[in-house]
Amino acid sequence: MDATPLFLTIKVASLATMAAFLAGTATALVFSRFRFTGRELLDAVFTLPMVLPPTVLGYYLIVLFGKEGWIGHFLYRYFGVTLMFTWQGAVIAAAVVAFPLVFKSARAAIEGVDKDLENTARVLGKGEAEVFIRVTLPLAARGIVAGVMLAFARAMGEFGATLMIAGNIPGKTQTISMAVYNAVQTGNDNLANMLVIIMSIVCITVLLAAGRLCRTTE
Repeated sequence: MDATPLFLTIKVASLATMAAFLAGTATALVFSRFRFTGRELLDAVFTLPMVLPPTVLGYYLIVLFGKEGWIGHFLYRYFGVTLMFTWQGAVIAAAVVAFPLVFKSARAAIEGVDKDLENTARVLGKGEAEVFIRVTLPLAARGIVAGVMLAFARAMGEFGATLMIAGNIPGKTQTISMAVYNAVQTGNDNLANMLVIIMSIVCITVLLAAGRLCRTTE
């Protein structure tokens, strides 16, 4: 069995999860700390990747990152960079679908932190950054980590949006989910079964660990 799809999947999922963690946690902190006009609308927009059909989400990504897209045109014109049909494009697609899982989990975890503890730290002269790092983040860590683990599992299984923006190029953008699709299409049931078992074991392990973390926070 060619292990390239497995290694590519792990690389894409890891980078996508890291991006989702940074963006999701920062966004969750803003939503937890501030009240502003359009807050709930933005919350709905940030949650959209959880409910949109993958092809629709992929189309949005093409509109943004394609050579003629809003961001893609700028990158191609000034830096000669294109994200279409590259593993970097796969990372973007996976990060977008993983983001809501981190955002929702981090927001719930941060909002669940005892405000009296945070206010006590402020009374003791701690700045907002120090309050977050030394009080809020440690108390919310388990919930955030659970969200990150779910995001990693989701990023590993991403298919539709990735296919739209990165394609299905063996050795370049073909992740495990696409390799399974190819194996089924070509009648290679043994390979399909092996890849499905690998993905299932990884995802079940991640889900069990995330569930354990969530129960610990209750």
